Amino acid sequence: MAERKTITKWFWVWDFEKEERWLNEMAMQGWALCGVGFSTYTFERCEPGEYTVRLEMHQRDEAYMDFMNETGAEFVGRLFAWIYFRKRAEDGPFDLFSDLDSRIAHLDRIARMLRIVGLLNLIIGALNAIEGRAIGVINLLCATLLMYALGRIEGKKESLDRERELHE
Repeated sequence: MAERKTITKWFWVWDFEKEERWLNEMAMQGWALCGVGFSTYTFERCEPGEYTVRLEMHQRDEAYMDFMNETGAEFVGRLFAWIYFRKRAEDGPFDLFSDLDSRIAHLDRIARMLRIVGLLNLIIGALNAIEGRAIGVINLLCATLLMYALGRIEGKKESLDRERELHE
C-alpha cells in the first residue's frame, strides 16, 4: 500500500489559483493528490513531478467527466461544486482552460454561485434580524464575506477582460 498523508489547509474561494499552485508544489515534492474533503487533502507518495493537478468549479456533467477521462485526466474528487483532476505530467501539458474566454466563463460560474449564496444569506440574515434572532448576524457576516469574494472574482475577471481587449 502506498504511503499516504492528509493535510488540513484552508483556501478562500478567490484563491483557487493559489490552491492549485500548492497542490502542484506537493506533486513536485512527490505527493500526488488522491482525495479531497472540507479543508482536507489526502496525498499518496509518487515520483516528484509525476502529476499535474487542476481544479475547476463545474456542475455535475457525466459527458464532461467522460471527456476529461478520455484526455487522460483522472478524477480525484469533488467538494461541493469544485472538481479536482490530476494527469500524468509525461502525457503532456494539462490545462482546463484553453483561452481567455474559457477562463472568463469559469470566473462567471464562480461569480454566479457567490451572488446566489450571498443573496440568500442576506435575505435570511435580514429576516432573522427582523424577527430578533441573533443568528441573523452570522448570515449577514457570511453575506458580507461572500460579497467580498465576489468582488475579488470580478476583479480577476476584469483583468482578463482587459487582457483580451489588448489582444484583439
